[in-house]
Amino acid sequence: MTDTDVIIVGAGPTGLMLAAELCLAGVRPLILERQPQPRDIPKAGGIGGQILQLLRYRGLLERFEAANTDPIPAPRFPFGGVHVDLTHLTDPPLHALPLAQHRLERVLAERVRELGTEIRRGHEVVGVRQDDALVSADVRGPDGPYQVTARYLVGCDGGRSRIREMAGIAFPGTTYPEVNRLAQVTVADSVTVLDNGDLVVPGGNTIRAGFTRTERGLFANGSTTPGVLGLFTTEDESGEYDDDEPLPLTEFQDSVRRVLGVDLPLGEPIRLSRFTFKDRLAERYRAGRILLAGDAAHLFPATGVAINAGMLDTVNLAWKLAADIDGWAPDGLLDTYHDERHLAGARVRLHTRAQVALRRGQDPAAEALREVFQELLVDEQPLRRVGALIAGSDIRYPLPNPNEHALTGTFAPDLSLHTGQGATSVAELMHTARPILLVLADRPELREIARDWRHRIEIHTAETDYRPADALLIRPDAHIAWAATVDEPTDTAAPALRAALAEWFGAPRKAPVPVDQPADRLLSSGSAPAISH
Repeated sequence: MTDTDVIIVGAGPTGLMLAAELCLAGVRPLILERQPQPRDIPKAGGIGGQILQLLRYRGLLERFEAANTDPIPAPRFPFGGVHVDLTHLTDPPLHALPLAQHRLERVLAERVRELGTEIRRGHEVVGVRQDDALVSADVRGPDGPYQVTARYLVGCDGGRSRIREMAGIAFPGTTYPEVNRLAQVTVADSVTVLDNGDLVVPGGNTIRAGFTRTERGLFANGSTTPGVLGLFTTEDESGEYDDDEPLPLTEFQDSVRRVLGVDLPLGEPIRLSRFTFKDRLAERYRAGRILLAGDAAHLFPATGVAINAGMLDTVNLAWKLAADIDGWAPDGLLDTYHDERHLAGARVRLHTRAQVALRRGQDPAAEALREVFQELLVDEQPLRRVGALIAGSDIRYPLPNPNEHALTGTFAPDLSLHTGQGATSVAELMHTARPILLVLADRPELREIARDWRHRIEIHTAETDYRPADALLIRPDAHIAWAATVDEPTDTAAPALRAALAEWFGAPRKAPVPVDQPADRLLSSGSAPAISH
């Protein structure tokens, strides 16, 4: 008998999101956080990319938007010292929600408490042991040491993860000798902001908008809010900094002076943060009953992607843990967490490493590279490709794909759906995180096959204006496990569906269907646990 199903170490965005997803799957998590109180140090400034789409699929995006107090910025993003400007696209592949990390964590903590999860703050895990049946954590709490046991433990405890070290998981990579400082401040009375965003400072010097590169480092100036400056510096330094230590305003001013050679008066600070860039990827995301997610599993040498990647890790992991704990997981299901999210981490690592090359080069060849790259982003196709790359929406998991359907392994598109009960969408169907067979054509034989998995999946029938497939099997993480091509013959579609259902959702259960419960529902809106026990 265990104390809980899953121990989550760390109450940052990754740990909190994992707890919420586990609760939807009917699992009991316990969060242990070594810090006694939530921290107000404004580290990350927002979330963006694919995680926004996922939150919408869970019906939570409006809740996060309501917690934001800043204007939504135009879709214009830094990429290694150049700009990815998506403002001219009618449907940009990348959006951002400005939400300071402490506000993000507050919203997530409220969510997991509503779902019944306990967060123990001031409780530090100092040791872990595991065997074939369970994992034990030695905890140092405010009232003394104690032990807690669970079926699994997930380290969501950041880049300096003690859990990763105790599990013996290597974390190879590079730490770059650069220190990045970011500030949001009000405009000082002695500074004039021109219409083009340039700054005129005392003495008549002009600091242009955008990026300014000098021999001493990189400076960036931009703003989306009247009366507020967004400023950034990068310098090569050999000293060590603790990213969790607050950044004094004077330290930022000194950095601007070193990089630009001029004084920039600053108003009242709104956000100040300092961070270093590391390029590391855990060799494995699982060691027996111990798993890693978020910064404990990967660190990337660029901003704006870590929270997105970490929260998406948890959405992939939660339902697979639940399947194993509930006893129905097919062989190897939990191992696909490493296979899929390690691949996703490597993809993020690819484009952030490319940003290092663009950002750090100082010679004429590097300047030429930046110029050519910026020219390429004038054209729509490469602009969309880079935007999707940053967003993490270009990930396609290498799943079994007998008919080579283009949607298999991808994030399910949010199709508008028409039913006898009215209009709905794929996003609305995913609110409860249940797996779904969505039949979009007159294919009763596919619905009949899925009847034997009705204890694990929902079966929905609908029409859509654009039919990309006759049927989609959508996992709880909103990725498509199988798709029937339009008018695919039954003798190929039927066995492929049966194999996919067994591959992801275990053995079938042949049971009589109650008279008052049809085999497939026309998109009922009632809630249900994510995976039936």
